[in-house]
Formats: sequence, C-alpha cells, structure tokens
Amino acid sequence: MSLNRFLLNAFNQARRTPTLQRTFHSTTLATMPRTAATESFKFNHTMIRIKDPKLSLPFYMDTLGMDLVSEQNMGDFTLYFLAYNYDGIASLPAEQKAKARFNREGILELTHNHGTESDPNFQGYANGNSEPGRGFGHIAITVNNIEEACARFESLGVPFKKRLTDGKMRHIAFILDPDGYWVEVVPQSLSL
Repeated sequence: MSLNRFLLNAFNQARRTPTLQRTFHSTTLATMPRTAATESFKFNHTMIRIKDPKLSLPFYMDTLGMDLVSEQNMGDFTLYFLAYNYDGIASLPAEQKAKARFNREGILELTHNHGTESDPNFQGYANGNSEPGRGFGHIAITVNNIEEACARFESLGVPFKKRLTDGKMRHIAFILDPDGYWVEVVPQSLSL
C-alpha cells in the first residue's frame, strides 16, 4: 500500500471515528484538511508569569515593540495581553481591544501575581529550560534583519542566552526577558 493511500485511509477512518486517537510520525509529512469541528480554531495566546510588570512591560513593549492590547486587574493578580499591531487592534478603543484579543492569533499574556515584585524571598519562576521545571522552552519573534536586531538588543543591554556567533545555528539568537524566559529571534526568511 502506498504512503498516500495509507494516509488517506487513516484520515478517512479518523473522520468517521469520534475518538481523538491519531498517530503521527515525524518522518511523514502530510497535509490533513481541518475538520468541521476544528475549522474555526486559532492559536490565540500563551501565558507566562512575571515577577514585576515595571520591568517586563517595557521589555516587551519598548525592546520587542509589542502593544498592550488589554490589562485586567483580577484582585490578587493582573493580566497583561500584548501583541504586534499588524491588524490595527492597538488603535481600537479599550473595550473593543479587550473583545478583539480573543479573535486573533499571536497574543502573549503576562500574569503578575501581586506582591512578587517586592517579596525578598521570591525565587522567581522556572523558565522551563533548567531543573526544576524543565518543559516550556521559549517564545519566538521574527525580524527583517537579524544582525540589526541583535545589534540593537546588544546596545540596549539585553542579555543574550545565545548570540548569532554561538554554536552551530548561526542564523538564530536567544535573548532573555527580565524573568529569564528565552525569546528566540529568527529572520523572517529561514531555511532549516
């Protein structure tokens, strides 16, 4: 049986079966059409916890150029939703921005648990790249000119985890946010 026939049979079986048990192999590249049940799904946002918004917000807004889409004080914590303004969301009135943030992709949610910024015993959050807490790796941004972007980050005093000159992958860099989360910087055109 050919690979294409196998994949087509597997896909058709999966569509008829109400379970979510699908097996994918990393060596098999196949485009599977979205089903009616998932055609409206979007990857909306990811959330990371921050110690101090007075440090994190300037990093994401001024250093990385994101816009604050909305802010919600929930009592003992505050949520900050940031995004790049490619769809004009930043120019909307606050109420419309708050509604629109769930109808787009590429949102970064920063969660600040009040008091962490002034707690001398607070050890910080696990960045996901070391023990304990290995798991989450990084977020990533793309830039037009990676050399210029990295030179700018260097001039701003942004700490690097990996410079363009480090390691085998000399076309990407990693910078660190104020909480030690890794931010991958990649060119907008990249061949792996």
